[in-house]
Amino acid sequence: MSKASSGTLYRGREGMWSWVGHRVTGVVIFFFLLVHVLDTALVRVSPGAYDAVIEAYKNPLMAIGEFALVAAILFHAFNGLRLILVDFLKQGPKIQKALFWTVMVVWVVFVVAFGARHLTLAFTGGN
Repeated sequence: MSKASSGTLYRGREGMWSWVGHRVTGVVIFFFLLVHVLDTALVRVSPGAYDAVIEAYKNPLMAIGEFALVAAILFHAFNGLRLILVDFLKQGPKIQKALFWTVMVVWVVFVVAFGARHLTLAFTGGN
């Protein structure tokens, strides 16, 4: 008796987590861009209100949010490149697992490097 097909190559594996991560980071980036456009538009409505919003952003909690945003952008970008390779390379589907782990290693390296610099500056008051 043959094993029935589950209907997908990814079910619960690296590809599925990549798919979920790509969608979640895409939504996070979309909402950041929405808020960014709205808070930047304040400068036309009320420069004082704009200055107050920008001043409110200068706190450690926002630094952590910026770190999370950059981590999301980096994952989304690197995973997007992985998806292009999976789609356009003949052996792409066969090497998608290796590509996923390559993306994860590269992403961690970039996130750690950015986080060390950004969070150090944010919490020590450096420029």
